[in-house]
Amino acid sequence: MLNNNGPRYKRSKLERKLNIDVIFCVILLFAMCLVGSLGHFVWLQKQPGVAPYLVADSNGHLDSPGLSAFYMFFTMIILLQVLIPISLYVSIELVKIGQIFFIANDIDLYDEETDSRVQCKALNITEDLGQIEYIFSDKTGTLTENKMVFRRCSIMGTEYAHKENAVRLTVLEEPEESEEDVIFNQQPRPAKTGWSLDAEDTNPEETQHHHGSRRKSKVAGNAQSDVAFSSPLETEVIPDRKLLQQISRAESSSGRSGSREMDPYLEFFLALTICNTVVVSMATAQRRRMSLFSRSHQASNPPDTMSGSLRRFFTSWQRKPKRNRTFSEDSVIEEDRFNPPVKTEGSGAISGLQTCSLHAPSQDGKPATTSDNLSYEAESPDEAALVYAAKAYGFTLMGRTPNSVTVSLPSGRELVFEVLDTLTFDSVRKRMSILVRHPITKEYVLYSKGADYAIMELLGTPYAEHLRGKQKSIAADTQHHLDCYAREGLRTLCFTKKVVSEKEYESWSVNRRRALAAMENREELTMDTAVQLETNLSLLGATGIEDRLQEGVPDTIVALREAGIQVWVLTGDKPETAVNIGYACRLLEEEDLVINMSCRNTLACTSILDCALEEVRRYSDDPRNVDTTPDISLVIDGHTLTMALSSDLQERFVELAKHCRTVLCCRVTPLQKSRVVKVVREKLKVMTLAIGDGANDVNMIQASDVGIGISGQEGMQAVMASDFAISRFKHLKKLLLVHGHWCYTRLANMIIYFFYKNVAYVNLLFWYQFFCGFSGTAMIDYWLMIFFNLFFTSAPPIMFGIMDKDISAEMLLGVPELYRMGQGAGEYNFKTFWISMLDAFYQSLVCFFIPYIAYRDSDIDVFTFGTPLNTISLFTILLHLSIEIKAWTVVHVVIILGSVAIFFIVTLVYSGICITCNPPSNPYWILQSQMADPIFYLICIITTVVALLPRYIFHVLRNSIAPSPLVQARHLDKLDPSTRSQWIKEWRSFRGGGQGRRSGLSTPPSPTLETPVVILPQSPTASDITGDEFTLNVITENYQRPLHT
Repeated sequence: MLNNNGPRYKRSKLERKLNIDVIFCVILLFAMCLVGSLGHFVWLQKQPGVAPYLVADSNGHLDSPGLSAFYMFFTMIILLQVLIPISLYVSIELVKIGQIFFIANDIDLYDEETDSRVQCKALNITEDLGQIEYIFSDKTGTLTENKMVFRRCSIMGTEYAHKENAVRLTVLEEPEESEEDVIFNQQPRPAKTGWSLDAEDTNPEETQHHHGSRRKSKVAGNAQSDVAFSSPLETEVIPDRKLLQQISRAESSSGRSGSREMDPYLEFFLALTICNTVVVSMATAQRRRMSLFSRSHQASNPPDTMSGSLRRFFTSWQRKPKRNRTFSEDSVIEEDRFNPPVKTEGSGAISGLQTCSLHAPSQDGKPATTSDNLSYEAESPDEAALVYAAKAYGFTLMGRTPNSVTVSLPSGRELVFEVLDTLTFDSVRKRMSILVRHPITKEYVLYSKGADYAIMELLGTPYAEHLRGKQKSIAADTQHHLDCYAREGLRTLCFTKKVVSEKEYESWSVNRRRALAAMENREELTMDTAVQLETNLSLLGATGIEDRLQEGVPDTIVALREAGIQVWVLTGDKPETAVNIGYACRLLEEEDLVINMSCRNTLACTSILDCALEEVRRYSDDPRNVDTTPDISLVIDGHTLTMALSSDLQERFVELAKHCRTVLCCRVTPLQKSRVVKVVREKLKVMTLAIGDGANDVNMIQASDVGIGISGQEGMQAVMASDFAISRFKHLKKLLLVHGHWCYTRLANMIIYFFYKNVAYVNLLFWYQFFCGFSGTAMIDYWLMIFFNLFFTSAPPIMFGIMDKDISAEMLLGVPELYRMGQGAGEYNFKTFWISMLDAFYQSLVCFFIPYIAYRDSDIDVFTFGTPLNTISLFTILLHLSIEIKAWTVVHVVIILGSVAIFFIVTLVYSGICITCNPPSNPYWILQSQMADPIFYLICIITTVVALLPRYIFHVLRNSIAPSPLVQARHLDKLDPSTRSQWIKEWRSFRGGGQGRRSGLSTPPSPTLETPVVILPQSPTASDITGDEFTLNVITENYQRPLHT
């Protein structure tokens, strides 16, 4: 707890501006009190003698004019203290509670799949949602579903595409059926034991399915998907036939030779199974319900029927058009994890599709133990996907304890590995390792997995004793496969093995124990021991895992960009993967110039920043590019970002990033994420929002003005550290464009109105001081003054801040550009504040001097003069609010009329029962007498009209001559829904076809370094981020200009 600094306290931008304006009010109060003090001094000096109403002290002496003026200064502070809006802070909190209630109960922000709604964890920054200018987003789990699907792998330089599994995933993408519908619309088979590679022929006509069973299976599928990382999309993998045959040969040769050496293919899948932190547990209740449902169908679906149905499905899928594909989806039957259907190699003939059965005779006449009742609990979906992929090939993780890992091989044999140590993953090493004693070879073996750039540089000579000829090209071939995976948007991992000698292990173990026992620098020493052991690794292979985009992400990003929000993606993935995802979610457009920065030294980074900035300036200085912006996107890796954020290059990087529509930061650490957010927030003075779903996003979330956590599959760390929590990225669209706009405009207008209300009322007392010798006397009863702010005018502004709706949600979502009105200075700025203050001074002058002129030279007493002023002030303030209200509801009408009714009821009762409540004053029967006088009503009407006429005329002229986009949107809101929708559609199509000219940026000039500047006129899904010093890649679809030298 002593080392926990905690997150920084976040204050909204509106609150910071409010505090400054309160200081202005304090200065104004002191100025008014000073005027009152000096006025009292001058008034006393001009008295010819001692006034009879001046009371002397006990000694018969009067205070000097200077001392009386000094006392009067503090008297005026007490009298005019309402000018300081202390009650405004309480009203703001009440308004925010109401706004949060509406946000939390918005049905559009509810996610039925996870049964969760938006959570508002910070009550003080709701209005900041309407002023966001930069969004910093994580990728995995934020833009994507974080449902990892095993797609491809490369083992010992050979790539296995898993085409059958790709076909299955294509079926799952069909909009007619969900993934659970397809996967669970299959019947169970008796569990196989062991394995062998045989082909089975079945009759396709034996399998029949009905649509009714699909609905039942969907229930079971949804039940199973409640378990983290256990949806059918993640757990079901169809093995590659070629790889199955390779494993079969490796297993057979290892069994016949009796060698203590393990085949690299077997080692690869052992690494997948062992090198993780997955915990094995018994099946959950959801899985037990699934098994009960499955048993009811065993009799009608024998195993041999399933391969025929699968063959029929593949045949129909390849021969039928897409619209007819759904009829055969009922026949998608996948064999269990030990009996997977595969496709034969060759020309792709449909007749070659067969089913591989992995089984072996049971030993000793006893059935082997099945793994159907096992459930895997993983810290990340990547680990779960890899364990399930290994299980599909027969390598089943059976159990894990702190000291051992049990793995079942395809032959049915179980191996128990003694765990000697686990080198956990960290953001510096970018890898994890596990050191075990191999039960067969009795060797100390270190299995490692991690990012390719973190693994490749640690490789020794891989399997020189096993491979001949092409063994030297394994690393190069694997790297080529990794690059292909990244260009397809797959997440990549490399797996390695290292045999540690007993002497090396004993020496290392001593250092390890010493590091773990250290009292100082324990983390550094522990990391040093891990790095010491992770050297001269032997490459086994690599995997490609797909993480699909969430629903609605492209539309959300497009809407946010139209709203004037810059979207940055900060991810730990490879640049190629980030670029692929960028195009998929429309962060990058085909017309964009994508600048890929990858530098190895500071000099190269400086040159590329200077070149890019020079090109941006050249574009801006071109008179042909007036009112256009360059469509530039920047892709930068973590190493280059570290140099760009250094003190000498930070200004250049920020200047370049400011001119980019999108920035993708790849291979970044959590600390780099927070650093980027802080630099942009502090240098550009903009409102920032960070959104993520994992623990690695906590720093970024806390560093931003608004932090949003997504309650995904990687725990609740991001949610707990966030200000708001949502379940889907698409909810960000309405949260910002609708609720953010509403919250900001409501609070901004309410705060301005609150300042106006207090100044307009207090000034009545100030003007009266000019006619009472600046004596601090009030012409209104003190209790009525207290009731005015406490009861009569407190509820209307609160309801105004909670329920006013300037534009409908449909309009705000249909025209995202309206969000720009709240960015920057917004509606609550220096100009609007002082205009409101001047209006308050004008209205107070009117409300005071019109009754004063009407009652001048009459014999009314002071309270008879003050009661019309109090009534006129109430009408003026409430009608002023009525002009500002954009959307009238029953609540607004009831509150305003109720305030007027309460005023008259309380004042009449007070005047009727209070004879000498505040002696020597006597407010008895004042209002009753006034209401019997026609002049009272005439004065109230004339004064109120004259006071509000300038504001009303100003609104009419502004909305008629130069209407703002918000005013135009309100006019459209008055149309019927069909007409409004048609207008929005036509406007959007017109804007899409005729939006401003595209940038004609020329390619940045080559730096004065012997480093390549590559122009790649290729598909936007490809990028090349390699080079000796740095590489500047400009990617565009139909654009290429010569270099400027």
